[in-house]
Amino acid sequence: MKRLASITRGIDPYLILSCTVPFFIYMLTLAPSVTFFDSGEFLTAISSLGSAHSPGYPLFLMYAKPFTWIPLGNIAFRINMATAFSSSLACMAVYLLTVYLLRYERPTGNQRFDSFAVKTAGLAAALAFSFTPRLWLQSNHDKPYPLLSFITAVIFYLLLKWREHYKNGHEAPGYIYACTFLAGLAMAVHQTIVLLLPAWVLLIVLADWRMVTRIKELILATAFAMLGFSVNLYLPLRATQNPLLNWGDPKTYPQFLWHFLRKGYYSEPHPRDASLLWAQVKAFNIPHEFGWLGALLVVYALVCLWKKQRDVVIAWLAGVGTFLLVIAGYFNTLPDMIFLTEEFFTPLYLFAAVLIGIGLFHLLVLAVRKSQVAERLTPQVYGLVAVMFFSLSLALCAGNYYENDQHNNYIAFDYATNSLRSLPQNAVMYTWGDSGAFPLWYLQGVERMREDVDLPHTPHLVFDWYLDSMPRLFGNSKLKRYGVSASGAEACLQFSINEVIGRRPTYIDFSTRYSVAFQDFAPVQKGIVYRMRRASEPGGLIDPAVWENYNNRGIAEKISFLDLDTGKAIQIYANSYLEAGEFMMSIGRTLEGAAMLGKAEQISPEMKTAVQQIMARFR
Repeated sequence: MKRLASITRGIDPYLILSCTVPFFIYMLTLAPSVTFFDSGEFLTAISSLGSAHSPGYPLFLMYAKPFTWIPLGNIAFRINMATAFSSSLACMAVYLLTVYLLRYERPTGNQRFDSFAVKTAGLAAALAFSFTPRLWLQSNHDKPYPLLSFITAVIFYLLLKWREHYKNGHEAPGYIYACTFLAGLAMAVHQTIVLLLPAWVLLIVLADWRMVTRIKELILATAFAMLGFSVNLYLPLRATQNPLLNWGDPKTYPQFLWHFLRKGYYSEPHPRDASLLWAQVKAFNIPHEFGWLGALLVVYALVCLWKKQRDVVIAWLAGVGTFLLVIAGYFNTLPDMIFLTEEFFTPLYLFAAVLIGIGLFHLLVLAVRKSQVAERLTPQVYGLVAVMFFSLSLALCAGNYYENDQHNNYIAFDYATNSLRSLPQNAVMYTWGDSGAFPLWYLQGVERMREDVDLPHTPHLVFDWYLDSMPRLFGNSKLKRYGVSASGAEACLQFSINEVIGRRPTYIDFSTRYSVAFQDFAPVQKGIVYRMRRASEPGGLIDPAVWENYNNRGIAEKISFLDLDTGKAIQIYANSYLEAGEFMMSIGRTLEGAAMLGKAEQISPEMKTAVQQIMARFR
């Protein structure tokens, strides 16, 4: 018993709660399977230990892979659990940073109460961060940003430890080497880690500017950074094994650079006015994440820290400035893509949560001084402090729970399975858009559904490495030999359909149907996909029986979680029912047509006017 007591004496229950409480909530709201955006692609890359979209994310893939061995749920659920765990680690890092920055604060002189106040402030900060809409959304399915945030927090913590040793007259370069190693390592999670380098350099320089003149330490720090960065060698080494998902096929040096430097994402420059710039800047939005009370606490904490730890304030503000200059200033993101850049700011929100904990603590200090309660530290006082500190995190949890609850989000899974159910044996279906293609990749590559089907992704038909990855479909194709890729994705699609349509059942998804103007081919609806025929061939009738095989979870009855692409998928169902209903009415099958129009209106009440117009036209 004495040995057990000695072991448990060193355990900090607040530290444990800062990790376990977020993880418990995340598990309650975890997506049960594949979701939209990059989910299906990440899941496939992790499961096969392949390469994800540029720049590959090798460390994130290797981190999540062991979770696929947990005998719980499907592969997607297990990988989603990996992200929930990394988010919980990031919350724990918030606690550690908050407690460390407040470690010398003694507002009452009562050691027990002061320790309670510091640790409670740290736990409140960790929970406030865990319930922000940005982190919570990333925690419910596969995302690399929580893992990146955890690593950046560890780097910042180590720099603070180095600073303390240095100010006390002790050389501790090992902390710097560990930081540069982790920074190089984090490049294999997400490249936005480089935007924090100015903040970290400032922390070092403000402690002693002569540190930058120490050549030996600089060389060693660079060597450790390169050692960490070497994890990216996973990409060419793994590519030689031709894994299931091998984005960019980076086995050669030129192809590795193409993949790592994101050269496949070239976009034309576009003009920017003041409204677009403001929308880009607003992607970093502390009031949205923490509420206006949280934003005020951040400002108050910066004021309090300015008096004692000015270098910390300067470093964080430099980080914010660098992020905004590069992400908003340089990237010049298109209006409909700004939501993607909002995720890049997660490491900044992590330290904003630390500032909220510091702000809460200094509010307590102010209250103690005003009320002279230091002499009357009753249990009621402890309770009031807990209520004061946890009110914000409880409000954030209550306000954001419904919108981030994905425990019944099967829309992407059902959308992909319904598409596959619509296809005959040995079919080819061309997709357009990541959210339409990636869930299909997961179902076929990981869950092994419909392996008889080929699912070429139209935007990738311009890349030789992609054509090589599908030898069954493109092994004898003339796409590469005739250089069609130079004409763009649409030309490649038309050319490929012309090669395939006479040999195999050829289909396109809904997005392709309404993204490409076909000249020589005509689409025939079959549920939410379309069979392609030559324009000279007879059209045929729609088969309404296909709808009976569909799962429609979350379509007719609305689920709590609804992001941009989930909403688009729901609208695709509604439009497909509308299109099928109009066709059935036009050929005299009125009852079937009316039933489909009714389902379109049930799914999307906004279609009521269109449904009424069709009904009136054929009545």
